[in-house]
Amino acid sequence: MNKKDTETSVEIEKLDLRSHEIAADKAAELLRLFPEVRTEGGKVDFDRLKRVLGETADPGKERYGMNWPGKADCFKTIQQPSLATLRPCPEESVNFDATENLIIEGDNLEVLKLLQKSYIGKIKLIYIDPPYNTGNDFIYPDNYSESLQTYLEYSNQVDDQGKKFSTNADTDGRFHSKWLNMMYPRLYLARNLLREDGVIFISIDDHEVDNLKKMCCEVFGEENFRANVVWRRTVSGAVSGQGFAVAHDHILCFSKMPDSPLGRLPVDDEADYKNPDNDPRGPYKLQKLERTLEGARPTMTFEIQTPSGPITKTWAVSLAKFQELKSDNRIAFSRSGAPYYKQFLSEYKGRLPDTWWDEIGGYNQDASRELKGLFGEKDVFNNPKPVDLLCTILQIGSGEDSIVLDYFSGSGTTAHAVLQQNKVDLGNRKFILVQLPEPTGRSDYKTIADITKERVRRAVKKLNELDSDKLPGTENIKSDDRGFKVFKLAESNFKPWQAEVPTGDTETLAKQLEFHASHIREGRTPDDILYEILIKSGFPLPTHVEKITLCGKSVYSIADGAMLICLDDALTHELIKAMADRKPERVICLDEGFAGNDQLKTNAVQTMKARGVTSFKTI
Repeated sequence: MNKKDTETSVEIEKLDLRSHEIAADKAAELLRLFPEVRTEGGKVDFDRLKRVLGETADPGKERYGMNWPGKADCFKTIQQPSLATLRPCPEESVNFDATENLIIEGDNLEVLKLLQKSYIGKIKLIYIDPPYNTGNDFIYPDNYSESLQTYLEYSNQVDDQGKKFSTNADTDGRFHSKWLNMMYPRLYLARNLLREDGVIFISIDDHEVDNLKKMCCEVFGEENFRANVVWRRTVSGAVSGQGFAVAHDHILCFSKMPDSPLGRLPVDDEADYKNPDNDPRGPYKLQKLERTLEGARPTMTFEIQTPSGPITKTWAVSLAKFQELKSDNRIAFSRSGAPYYKQFLSEYKGRLPDTWWDEIGGYNQDASRELKGLFGEKDVFNNPKPVDLLCTILQIGSGEDSIVLDYFSGSGTTAHAVLQQNKVDLGNRKFILVQLPEPTGRSDYKTIADITKERVRRAVKKLNELDSDKLPGTENIKSDDRGFKVFKLAESNFKPWQAEVPTGDTETLAKQLEFHASHIREGRTPDDILYEILIKSGFPLPTHVEKITLCGKSVYSIADGAMLICLDDALTHELIKAMADRKPERVICLDEGFAGNDQLKTNAVQTMKARGVTSFKTI
């Protein structure tokens, strides 16, 4: 082969259109930690791994743990990458070009896979209110290995020829197993998205709370269990048929790491803070110094001189700490002479949330009234969660600059609460909602996803109207993001090549060649392709995109020039050079843009390399 032949045989790396491969990621981390277990083929030798781990490896067959029919298939589901995409829908969005909030319509399993590259380790708080598995409200794909195809058929994006989503009847022999098979992959994938200080809150009732907690202990780690909050959801309770009126739900909380910090709830007794002695540190409340809990250390029993004489008791602080408080003018005495310490409002971090929420977060009745206030009718959505409940969870689990994910979003309460809480504390939280377009049987809002979007639109409108009523000069000093981009789950914009066509089947092969005359699906727009490239390249969907013109061609500049995308089907050497001269980290072009010109392709590779472009790919 001569030099010229070598130059014209250059192949540019293709962009991987699959979602993040979880198993490969885990294996790579194992090999990084234990390079000695690497085989010649770059795989993990588990016999060597057991020897490396020594006594910490458990060789036994009988172990404590949770198992159910279909659990092994859950890992196949997790490891199967998605070839789907998310198509932008500006016409259904609010402030599409500027907002960073997302509402995604689709099967949350596929969507969670698609979010792995772009949002891994970026979500601070996840809240979900999944189906409770009561026998009539559980929607799931019958065939997990074909979840995208099932979804496309379910949402009428392809011909109705496959299995449907359906309810999980309580008469089914695998009633609990099917629910666990639905939940496990979604929790597993969700954990990957959490930040190191991230937390997840999950609403559930008595039907599956025990299974859910055990499953979460396996996915998140038993050491990361934080609380089982009991929330009183109704005043009167609902008759259970077993002799009790059930008035509560559970909210399980798990963190990504054991030391993930949780927030405090706001002071609810601010009026009790006074300043009778004009302390320069401001209002305070007197707290008892006497210890009332058992188990005090001996060093906390000592004598205190009071206006009424000496008192020897067990106190909440040591003698050294008491003397420090006294010298700092933080000790005060009641009329009876009992000692107290000053808790200043300016220093109070808030109250520690407990696990019994009665009159905390409102009730279901409040949530129904909230929806009626937005829609003008009460039966738009069954059993929504109240905004105050989600605001309470936001205060505990999110910072003022966090991404909040809800992938069973229902009527959209989480988004409403994010907008509301941002208004209260001037926060900058962003939300990502995912909702299946489950049919409602209504003529106005045909799917639950339609209700989700409309509820958030109306919440935005109401908050904006409240702000417009403010007096000049009293507006929030921070600009709120009160919009959302809508995306819909769909097949990839690029037709997959069917490699399994039998040899000699010339008719099928001819049809496939005809099908791939253009490998882009009919009806797909440049924006559709742009956002698929973004998410498959690891950029979040709200990433700043600027459309620029180079050599008379349109080019997308991503994240202030970090990546350039050209979707023109007639590339030129001048255009390639102009893109390379901007020194982006990455460049992506359509493969058909080279029109089979191997010389242009070879020159493009050399030009990009010479300008320091670290990744040049085609699609």
